[in-house]
Parts: sequence; structure tokens; C-alpha cells
Amino acid sequence: MTEPGEVRASDAEREAVVEQLRVASVEGRLTLAELTDRTEAAYTATTHAELALLTQDLPAAGGVSGPPAPAPQGRKRRWFVGVMGDSKRRGTWRIDQELGAVAVMGDVLLDLREAEVRTSIVDITAVSVMGDVKIIVPDGVIVDLEGVAVMGDKRVDVQEAPQGMNVPVVRVKAYAVMGNVKVIGDSRAQPLQRGLTAWREHWRRLHGDDWRELGRQLRAEGRELRRQLRDDYRDDRRDMRRHGY
Repeated sequence: MTEPGEVRASDAEREAVVEQLRVASVEGRLTLAELTDRTEAAYTATTHAELALLTQDLPAAGGVSGPPAPAPQGRKRRWFVGVMGDSKRRGTWRIDQELGAVAVMGDVLLDLREAEVRTSIVDITAVSVMGDVKIIVPDGVIVDLEGVAVMGDKRVDVQEAPQGMNVPVVRVKAYAVMGNVKVIGDSRAQPLQRGLTAWREHWRRLHGDDWRELGRQLRAEGRELRRQLRDDYRDDRRDMRRHGY
């Protein structure tokens, strides 16, 4: 007999969990890195138990949510500017509007991994004039880079998710004049001081030898319990026949 948590997950159930994760991100419950990691795990999950693990700390789908985040007032785009100097934004921050980065003989760094993304798409305009704009994203997102480079460079170095996955999208319009606009993933960036890889390691352990051994133990205990119940049932039937019942 298959245990409830061991029932195989369907494509529709995976997509439902991905949508629940996306809603949780918009509500500010997950960072971009957490959303990306859990979305990837949802698409690779094989059982109901694995899917349940991804949302166990989130409100149930269709449950009561908190008040929506207020729309930003006054500005349509948030700018980060480095003119003959540096401008950096990393750590925990909120993205609820379009972003702009301008580097003129300077450097601008935007690290999106720990950001709370309240929009469906992260939209960035990056301008580099004899400077560098670097955007760090979690591996597994989709990066849409377009624009123009004149005596400069614009490039993406991110391990993107396979086609067909409903993963976060980062859209960058780049304009580089004797400068560089780069979008890089985790594997090409300095690791976060606060365990970005904690969820991934937990997921690997879940699928590793410890989890398989635990599953074998639980199945063995279940078989032993069912055997014992069958033996008890046969003994009871034998006693009833012996006493004429």
C-alpha cells in the first residue's frame, strides 16, 4: 500500500505549487533566491511529500493573505548611479518598481539574490559609459538581455532553467559605450554570507542517502505492522472457530 506522501505528483500539482510560490514572493514572503530554488525543486519533485515540503512554511493556496504592498509613489523607476565612483545595492531589499543603473567612469552593483521581488518581472535599464554595471541573480532565473554595446560589452553568464519552467524573469535593457553590462549567476559571484545555498543543500539531503534510508525504514516498519495485524486477525478467527462462533 502506498503511503499518502509517496503518491506521485502530477504536472498540474507541480504547476499549482509553483503558482503558490510566485504569489508568496509577490507578498514578500520569499526572496528571489528562495523563489528560484523552490521553483526548481517543485519541477523536479516526484511525490506529494516533496511538494508539501516546499510550501510548509507558507499560507495554504487560496488562504487569507496580508494586505497588498502599497504601490510606489512619485517615481516609476528607482535609479542607482555611479559617476566616477561606486554604487552598490545588496542584501535584503525590496523591488516593487522598475530599476535603473547608470555607471559613468564608475561601477554599479545590483545583487538581486536576497531581494524581495514584488513584481512579476524584474525590469532593469542599465547604462554604462566607460564604467561597469554588474547585476547578480540566482542561477535558475530567465535573463532577457537586449540593447547596444559600442566599443564595450554586454553579456549574460547565468545557468538558466530548462525551457518550459515558469521561473522568475529578469529583463535587462543595456546600453554600453566603452563600458560593460554583465548579468551573472551564483556560480560566478561571491557566495552570500547568509547561506544562499541552505535550501539547495536541504533539498539535496532530502534526495540523498539519509532520506532514502529513512524511507526504507518507514516502509519496513509499515510492512511489519501490516504483517502483525494479519497475524492477529488470523489468531482471532482461529479462536472464534475453536469456540464455535
